[in-house]
Amino acid sequence: MVKIKNVIKNSPAHRARIKSGEFLVMIGENEIYDVLDYMFYTAEKDPRLTLRDREVTVKKDEYEDLGLEFDSFLMSEERKCANKCIFCFIDQLPHETPSGRPLRSTLYFKDDDSRLSFLQGNYISLTNLTERETKRIINMKLGVNVSVHTTDKSLRVKMLGNPRAGDALEHLFKIAEGGSPLNCQVVICPGINDGAALNQTLSELCALNVNSVACVPVGLTKHRESRNLTPLTPFTKETARAVLDIIEKYDDVYASDELYIIAERDLPDFEHYCDFPQYENGVGMIKLLEQEFIERLNSKRDAPKPASIPKKSLATGVSAAPFIEKLIKMSDANVQVYAIENNFFGNSVTVAGLVSGSDLINQLAPHKNELGKELLIPVSMLRAGGDVFLDDVTVNDVKAALGIDVRVVKVDGAELYEALF
Repeated sequence: MVKIKNVIKNSPAHRARIKSGEFLVMIGENEIYDVLDYMFYTAEKDPRLTLRDREVTVKKDEYEDLGLEFDSFLMSEERKCANKCIFCFIDQLPHETPSGRPLRSTLYFKDDDSRLSFLQGNYISLTNLTERETKRIINMKLGVNVSVHTTDKSLRVKMLGNPRAGDALEHLFKIAEGGSPLNCQVVICPGINDGAALNQTLSELCALNVNSVACVPVGLTKHRESRNLTPLTPFTKETARAVLDIIEKYDDVYASDELYIIAERDLPDFEHYCDFPQYENGVGMIKLLEQEFIERLNSKRDAPKPASIPKKSLATGVSAAPFIEKLIKMSDANVQVYAIENNFFGNSVTVAGLVSGSDLINQLAPHKNELGKELLIPVSMLRAGGDVFLDDVTVNDVKAALGIDVRVVKVDGAELYEALF
């Protein structure tokens, strides 16, 4: 039973005279617990709603929204993670920004909510999943993203720091058997779940006919050392190559771009990534960016060239910088690329998405007079939907400190090309 906070004017629910403050109990013969139940059972035409004190049939087109609003998007409390993973990145966050301000509390929230897996693509561990939720996933054929890490039950208990972690794999097996689409993730920690353990994991996941598996290297920050966390070993060129040798034996198993960079191996061809099912895990990002850039470059071959090309600058992470420089050399752009070292998290963190505003300012300040007309930064540096870096520095702070206009560019090769000119 869920309380209705608001009824949108002129919506199907409004026309059916449903009022804010009423309680939604069932749709058809199905009890409503949260947003997934609500979305699934209101998709049909003219659903019958059971409110606490009455029943009403809502006249609407198929898939038209009823027009009901609730206290929260999920219609219930967001589910927190109950694990203590030995590789958890949140446990390695700094306690404050370089200016001494505490980081936003939202950065420390660990979610492990199956609804967000379907709705937003989040990865879940399955350790707090109930039998009812497993059956619902199967019945609704919901796509789920699962952080597996290993299929060895005892090793999974150790890695997730949760005594239920091994048995929780039974949910994975049931969901796979039920035919729901599954994408899986394996965070690889050298000396723990690589080698024979990785081979076993990938073999067993492929036998389940999961859609895809992403293998990503463990991320370690400089703050780990002071937190009394499980000692973990960073990847080297040799250990990255050994892992890639295992991964490349399996179909539908993908290594992140970062693993290839650490291993100093060429990235696979664009076609290798099919429809990029693991893009959000950093799998194929560079090749897709390159393909989009080259396609836009080729489409502009016969276009009139500008009389003069203004100088600009582009800031990105250390790992992406060489690839961006290669793309810029293909064009006639007058752009200087700056690889920003990560002092906020430690220089072992090289991705653009974790570059802080303070690092950006501090490292570009000595070049203020050389930055040109505009500074380009990827949108991945900013918190979703905003203009704030992880350390609470804003885009306007960067503009003021460097005395330059800042353009935020989508992680898209065509948009990058257009921004260069």
